[in-house]
Amino acid sequence: MCPQFPDPPKPPRTQASPRALWDHIKAAYPFPDPRGADPATGLVAIEGDLAPERLLSAYAHGIFPWYNQAPILWFSPDPRMLLRFEDLRINRTLRKNLRRRRFDVRLDTSFSQVIRACAQVPRPGQEGTWISDEVIAGYEALHELGFAHSVEAFREDRLVGGMYGVSIGAAFFGESMFASESEASKVAFVHLARQLEAWQFDFLDCQVHTEHTERFGARECSRDEFLAILDATLERETRRGQWHFERDFAEFG
Repeated sequence: MCPQFPDPPKPPRTQASPRALWDHIKAAYPFPDPRGADPATGLVAIEGDLAPERLLSAYAHGIFPWYNQAPILWFSPDPRMLLRFEDLRINRTLRKNLRRRRFDVRLDTSFSQVIRACAQVPRPGQEGTWISDEVIAGYEALHELGFAHSVEAFREDRLVGGMYGVSIGAAFFGESMFASESEASKVAFVHLARQLEAWQFDFLDCQVHTEHTERFGARECSRDEFLAILDATLERETRRGQWHFERDFAEFG
């Protein structure tokens, strides 16, 4: 039986080292130890809310929300799918699209459009979406605070692909992506991965295995290994605020 959450007071805003800050948030908005998650599903806890502090605590615990209807369900799967940037793979077709610059790729210019597009674009084998109005509001609040980010692919100033996620420490947690044109989300993903690598991020979390992320070079690791990597990355400063590309990564297609 998964525990339900109390409603704790909001933590005070204090200047602190990265480790002290995350320890404070995790203590103020506690979660069960993810090592005790349901072995079959990775379910850790039920209910709670999507307030920014709760979401940040979840990611710092190695947990993320995923549910189709109330109550909120919180997961920490085992194994976990991670992309380490030295493992990034780009196939021949994608390299051509990168070099041809079919898309204008931007960072943090259209977060609300991206998350709404992720909610609306039909996906093979899926009915409906888990990205509800409540989820959108929660991640938009994180974006306003500088912790959630989007990468966008435009064609003739029309948004045709993108991805959003959360960044804490030197980690990026990918949440969802969409494409209304072939290769658009893939081009956006590669640009993001290369910028994160340039910033010396430790990993891009892909949550669970998919053939799509495996083709990019993401690999499964145990939950214990993931939590150890996460613990180390929380020692690093969070790159908070609006992001911008610092170089043209298409030239390295």
